[in-house]
Amino acid sequence: MRSRRKFLGEASCAAIGSTSVLSTLLNLTMANHAAAQGGLAGQRKSLVCIFLSGGCDTFNLLIPTDGRYAEYTASRSNLAIPLNDPDPAKKIIPLTDSGYGVHPSCGKLAEMFNGTGQFAGRKRLSFLTNIGTLIEPIANKQAYLNGSIAVPKALFSHRDQIEQWQTSVPQGMSVLSGWGGRAADIIHSTLNTEQTANYYMPMNFSVAGNSAFQIGESEGQFVITGEGALGFTGAGGTSPALVAKNQAIRSIIASPVEEHYSNLFHRTHARTTANSVERGAQFQQHYAAPGTLNTKSVADTVRDAPFPNHYISSQFRAAVKTIAIREQLKLKRQTVFIEFGGWDHHAELLENHRNMLSVLDGALYAFQLCLEQLGLMDDVITFTASDFGRTLRSNGQGTDHAWSSNQIVMGGPVQGGTVRGSFPSLVIDGPDDIGRGGRIFPKLSADEYFCELLRWFGVTAGDMDSVLPNIRNFYNPASSVNPVGFLA
Repeated sequence: MRSRRKFLGEASCAAIGSTSVLSTLLNLTMANHAAAQGGLAGQRKSLVCIFLSGGCDTFNLLIPTDGRYAEYTASRSNLAIPLNDPDPAKKIIPLTDSGYGVHPSCGKLAEMFNGTGQFAGRKRLSFLTNIGTLIEPIANKQAYLNGSIAVPKALFSHRDQIEQWQTSVPQGMSVLSGWGGRAADIIHSTLNTEQTANYYMPMNFSVAGNSAFQIGESEGQFVITGEGALGFTGAGGTSPALVAKNQAIRSIIASPVEEHYSNLFHRTHARTTANSVERGAQFQQHYAAPGTLNTKSVADTVRDAPFPNHYISSQFRAAVKTIAIREQLKLKRQTVFIEFGGWDHHAELLENHRNMLSVLDGALYAFQLCLEQLGLMDDVITFTASDFGRTLRSNGQGTDHAWSSNQIVMGGPVQGGTVRGSFPSLVIDGPDDIGRGGRIFPKLSADEYFCELLRWFGVTAGDMDSVLPNIRNFYNPASSVNPVGFLA
């Protein structure tokens, strides 16, 4: 049996699998963190993750329009998007001076990439190509086929690959935590310095329920909805009966619950629930009346933005408002998690993709417009992730689970109008296809992607190993050059 699940080594495995060792690492890095921050602590910054669950077919989102288009049409057959068509709504939209275009449903993404329309002179969006979960670099197809390198466990599995994108530990973890949560473990107390012993607000907010991405060892996530904070019935009431009820609830879900759970996810959930009770009313007070930014009403800006008529828009609107009240929440660092599901298109891909990409296009566009109007554009980076890419070859009407994908990153700090990464050969059974109809292996690791985001966010080189345990297989965190280069 070929060894395809080789791990990093005993020391690294111990650090990943043992809560106590990870605790020690975090404590040691936190001790030196504040002194290393310099001017990083002054600016408020938010990272917004858009998770496209189901596995988006992103090789029909970003499409080569130069000489490689022939490879594209040969491999995609009946799923290929026309380069030229009498109907503009059916043909690829060009990305200026790049050799690429985007799906015809993504005209607004093209505007943000090209710096046209409402974004004239402001290129806010870039693409990362041929990216995926990796434990170590794969030099070539043969290295994968002969089993000489470690690869992520349970490739092509929804559950495992969703977990791996959110944990950034593709070899698996005995105690689950996400890279956003581990970042919070390190920087929440050292960069969110406006908080005091009597005031605590989590830095990780999810508008899509619980996610592995934002679960840390000491820090969890604050789950909200489009209406704001979750709350128990009558949580804000002042009658003696409601006060007594809420005191009982707090006693049930507070620290005694933690003592009975060894699983990190469960312990954090208990704390998260307790925080929801304690902090929900305070969060809701600011969320319900977010005030003005850049002389504009936050509530009016969100209400009037051209979000599509789709459930996902409520998550984006909530994200704008949550970012807009960072100062009131005493947060200089904050993450927001949004999930848009339904991308598992084994059938009817062309129609489903057209409709869903149109929704994503409109939502990202309206979200960025809100940030621009409120003067938040330089403080926020929005990025996509998904379980995996899809096979290049059609299964008749759709595509199946694969590996490498293309992703979107946008915001004022992004060097817009670029495509970063090494676009693969799209030849079926070619040098980048590991088999089964066009499963492309990635050459850019998710770790490199996340590392560049985290450097901007304020995680220091000395702390990066604690957040991304595999990062040194791809990049030296002490380097003066960003690992991918999508940030200006």
